[in-house]
Amino acid sequence: MEQTILCLNGGSSSLKFVVYRLSGQTEERIFSGAAEAIGAAGGKAWLRAGERVLFDQNISFSNHAEAMASMFAALRQQRVVHLDAAGHRLVHGGPHYKSPQLIDSSLKSALHDLIAFAPLHLPSQLAMVEAVSAHFADLPQVACFDTAFHSGMPTVAQRFALPREMWEQGIRRYGFHGLSYEYIVGKLGNELGQRAIIAHLGNGASMVALKNGASVDTIMGLTPSGGFMMGTRAGDLDPGVILFLLAKGHSAENLEKLLNHQSGLKGVSGESSEMKVLLAQRKTNPDAALAVEMFCYQVRKFVGAYAAVLEGLDTLVFTGGIGERASAVREEICCGLQYLGIEIDRVANASHAAVISNNISKCVVRVVPTDEDLVIARHTMDVVFAKASS
Repeated sequence: MEQTILCLNGGSSSLKFVVYRLSGQTEERIFSGAAEAIGAAGGKAWLRAGERVLFDQNISFSNHAEAMASMFAALRQQRVVHLDAAGHRLVHGGPHYKSPQLIDSSLKSALHDLIAFAPLHLPSQLAMVEAVSAHFADLPQVACFDTAFHSGMPTVAQRFALPREMWEQGIRRYGFHGLSYEYIVGKLGNELGQRAIIAHLGNGASMVALKNGASVDTIMGLTPSGGFMMGTRAGDLDPGVILFLLAKGHSAENLEKLLNHQSGLKGVSGESSEMKVLLAQRKTNPDAALAVEMFCYQVRKFVGAYAAVLEGLDTLVFTGGIGERASAVREEICCGLQYLGIEIDRVANASHAAVISNNISKCVVRVVPTDEDLVIARHTMDVVFAKASS
């Protein structure tokens, strides 16, 4: 039976959506779109059918509910008047939610209790759940948790060096980008190898170490702020930096803004959080060059750390916007990893080939475009229609 699934992926100031048509034999992406810079001036919205642009407009939305109303209106114009289910990427499932869940009133209440774990993302994502209910009162909705993929990590990787009561309160390493990692693992199958690292590099960026396709360690922790530097996030810091800034009179609100919105590539370069912009500027702007160098250095350092966790490395995968499109970044990360058996084919890398390692490389280096939305669609199909048929 063919089902039409709406997949929603909300950020703190963005909305991305995809409409999939799924059956037992086919998985067809019908429409995709986004609303950007929600709550700010200079917003933008677009809708595509495959590669065909249906509209691309400068338009501002005051909140996610307003952006959702515009999305539903745009879909109605394309004669999408019936949906069978909606699936949501929810960034955090806390200590209890380790698999996709059908959203009901009980789960909604529990998710509101988890906002403290992800205050930048969960409020807008929960607002999107309510917006779907307002437009389609009886439409089944499914929560797909980004943290679920990492829930089986060994305790030694999950536990922070804090007293036990902190662990019991749910303060631990959760990890994120799980839907992306799940897609890559499913896409590559046996080609992934027994010991693999996936680097999801975008405005938000993380890395996972995999043994036989299962997460054994990942760099983000309690929140999506940890790990290596990102577009606007600082990544890992000496905790003493926070204590120092608090002692200097910075408030928690001010520190949140500094660490999540003013740091990373943007903070170091003083110019932009966009890797494409910094790569274009680095020959003339020393700060842009330093930001790119620091990013590549930190990613390379974690590759070495996770190769130690895995006791070797069979496969290194690049994905995400930077990982898929920035060949210069991939090459700079891999430069110096020859001791792990990594040898890059510069021509293949420049053309964004599926395999960018050369024939003598002992470690296969791959570039794999990710598709979190397809994973959401699959989970939604399984949860809603497997339940209906049971």
